[in-house]
Amino acid sequence: MLWCSPSDISGRLEHKQIGILFSSALVVVISFIGGYLNISNLLLFPILGLLTFSIAFFSIYGFRASLISFSGLLALVLSFAHTSESLEVYQYALLIGLGGIWYLLVSTLWFYINPKAQTEEILNQTFLLTAEFLDTRRLLIGDQPDRDTLQTQLMTLQSELTEHHETLREILILSRKTSGKSNYQSRRLLVFIQLVEILETAVANPVNYEKMDALFEIHPEFKTDFQKFISELSHQLKVIAQNLRKSTKFPPNQMLSSALKTLENDILKFKKENHTDDYERYLMLQNLLDYQIKQFEKLKKIKWLLGNPELNSDDFMRKDKMKRFIDTQDYNPKLLLVNLNFRSTIFKHSLRLAVAVMLGYGIGLFFDFQNPYWIILTIIVIMRPSYGLTKTRSKDRIIGTLIGSVLATGLVFLIKDPYVYGALGVLSIVIAFSMVQKNYRASATFITLSVIFIYSILEPNVLKVIQFRVIDTVIGAALSFILMRWLWPAWSIMEIGNHIKEGLKANTAFFRSISLYYQNKGPIPTSLKVNRKEAFLQMSNLSSAFQRMAQEPTSKQHHIDDIYELVVINHSFLSSLSSLNTYIQTHGATEASDDFKLISKKINENLDKVCLQLEAINFESSMLTTSTYKPEPFDFPVNRITSDTKIIQKDNEAIHREEHLVWEQLYWLYSLSEKILKITHKFKHS
Repeated sequence: MLWCSPSDISGRLEHKQIGILFSSALVVVISFIGGYLNISNLLLFPILGLLTFSIAFFSIYGFRASLISFSGLLALVLSFAHTSESLEVYQYALLIGLGGIWYLLVSTLWFYINPKAQTEEILNQTFLLTAEFLDTRRLLIGDQPDRDTLQTQLMTLQSELTEHHETLREILILSRKTSGKSNYQSRRLLVFIQLVEILETAVANPVNYEKMDALFEIHPEFKTDFQKFISELSHQLKVIAQNLRKSTKFPPNQMLSSALKTLENDILKFKKENHTDDYERYLMLQNLLDYQIKQFEKLKKIKWLLGNPELNSDDFMRKDKMKRFIDTQDYNPKLLLVNLNFRSTIFKHSLRLAVAVMLGYGIGLFFDFQNPYWIILTIIVIMRPSYGLTKTRSKDRIIGTLIGSVLATGLVFLIKDPYVYGALGVLSIVIAFSMVQKNYRASATFITLSVIFIYSILEPNVLKVIQFRVIDTVIGAALSFILMRWLWPAWSIMEIGNHIKEGLKANTAFFRSISLYYQNKGPIPTSLKVNRKEAFLQMSNLSSAFQRMAQEPTSKQHHIDDIYELVVINHSFLSSLSSLNTYIQTHGATEASDDFKLISKKINENLDKVCLQLEAINFESSMLTTSTYKPEPFDFPVNRITSDTKIIQKDNEAIHREEHLVWEQLYWLYSLSEKILKITHKFKHS
């Protein structure tokens, strides 16, 4: 059962079942082969290396496949621990396979007993992450000395949220396709849509921090008002997360309504006192208030949906439209051949892992360690394709093992009862698995405790067990780090250019969808929503890639300042697009002007040029050029709201707000497109 459990992750039931079946089949085959590896020491190492590489290489088929691969590697390592004289190797392998089938039955039965548990768990985490995102966003309002740090935190939270959104899409949309128009699934899907909208609105609000800082310095009451509202919004999302099935415990709307009323009164007072002198600032405040009102409306709709209302036919989304939001994994066998080269990160990782396993086991045999397979078990648990994660895990594994060994040493001298050892061993392994994702160091501590307690039942000399446990862990961790650093390293600089390019392409497609919709009006096209989702997904991938790069040695962080600026610009571009998209969809936008079409065309031209330049840039080897970037002449249309006092006199505030926001975002998008052109121009093109 333990061998197959890694593949049992959140997702569609059918995918979970297939994953567990594949894990079961793989561990049976690997356990059978591994059981006979000691027959000939001459063939042991090449077979061990080939098996390790083949199993690890399976990870090219995505996250679930990587966990199935991990199950196979576990089976390979633990087959060395099979010393039973009463069971033949094939019997041992078949029993493990039966354990996998049993786990599949238990997992499926639990799903049917409690089919909502998976959805509720991921939805709960999404609510909490959204609340944390909003709360961090709140801190950005007003002048902040650590704004860069907060922006980095937002990038990380946005990446985590995007991953949760992808999981929820699969669970809610694909489950609904198989179970029909379930009221429960439909309500949760509509709640999920509101959470996605809350994220987009938060990303879009605010954009121009310099103007906000200047205004809040003169009128600090606005900073207080907005922060109070966002703080309460975040708090209510957290409370809802804790009571998803208990709508009676949801906080009332009075506090949010009161905070909004205060904002409206302060903004109205600002307008009356300043007349036309600060009309642009008034429009900026009013647009910001409109965003918060929309957030409040989304929160109220979430509360209503979680109150279990009966939905009518208009509330159900069409399946053909929903399918476009799901990214399907490509399982074409040709992927194996495509990745069979040193340009593939997984290929290099698999090869590196195979070498590490052979070296680790060889060291264990040469020095006649008690359990040499402990070394390779440490290696497969620690070593990852990412240098930063491998380094962190190596350190945490060693520290956790040392802490666990010290604790175990004290306990085995105080306790002499083998039954207590067994109970503590089982308890420790349960705690270890529950903490493996949240705190790897603590997980390593409890894994060490469980191993020592279990071996204490079989081995009278406990200190010898602890000694070899520490030595094996240190050797495995050291090998993992050393080989990750110097053997076929896969530095993030090698692929960061592709992530920047994909992020920019997604932003470009999103902008073109917005521009087309603004010009044509009508129903919101599904393509616009799909492009929005893709832009957020690619931005999450870009943030993750840059974070990996920032964890690597300084010598491998080529052009990191310029790359960081490109990452920030891509995020700023998406924020501006989100702001524009949200406003256009939630307000009755007027007809697109000639100025809008002219500016949109120029921005598109700039983005196309950047994409062409990125195709020719290799950030790993590119040198900087000495030539100066000379932008093409372009007379940006004047904002009539701020330049023409006659327009200000007109009694048509809604149109003014639209023109102000659209013009502000277009100018910002144009500036960003020029800025990214200037940065990419600095690099010599191959």
